Amino acid sequence: MFYRAPVSVVVRGYGPEDAEGTWEAYFRAIRDTASKDYSPEQVAAWAPETVDLVQWNERRSAAHTFVATIEGRVAGFSDVTDDGLLDMLFVHSDAGGSGVARALVGAVVAKARELGLAQLRTHASRTAMPAFKRFGFEVERANPDNWIRGENLPNYDMCLKLD
Repeated sequence: MFYRAPVSVVVRGYGPEDAEGTWEAYFRAIRDTASKDYSPEQVAAWAPETVDLVQWNERRSAAHTFVATIEGRVAGFSDVTDDGLLDMLFVHSDAGGSGVARALVGAVVAKARELGLAQLRTHASRTAMPAFKRFGFEVERANPDNWIRGENLPNYDMCLKLD
């Protein structure tokens, strides 16, 4: 269990050694936190029990991925692609409310500006949408027909202008 407050969140770039920790953060975020907004079937499709860590690492490495740690443990991660998609923002359920998401979004916004992007886009879950709104993202449209592994997981297209 992570400490709630006060904590020191450290954000750094992703490395292959982070594959297992980021998968665990993803899995716990969905299985524990998002399960309040999605059915057990939806959650199981979104975060299956097993993962190919080689493929997981390749996907994390293909984007500009940032890892947040608390006391050396992976507490969450986020990324941005060269075309401005914030594809992943997941915080381990034990680290919720500790500023991890805000720190990660800050790193992603800084990278997006460095890349010269005018905006960030994301596909936010029902669970993440309120946090993205707090970070300045606006809902562009609801996606009632978002399918993952045979299950419908509605989400929202959101955008943040980087003026």
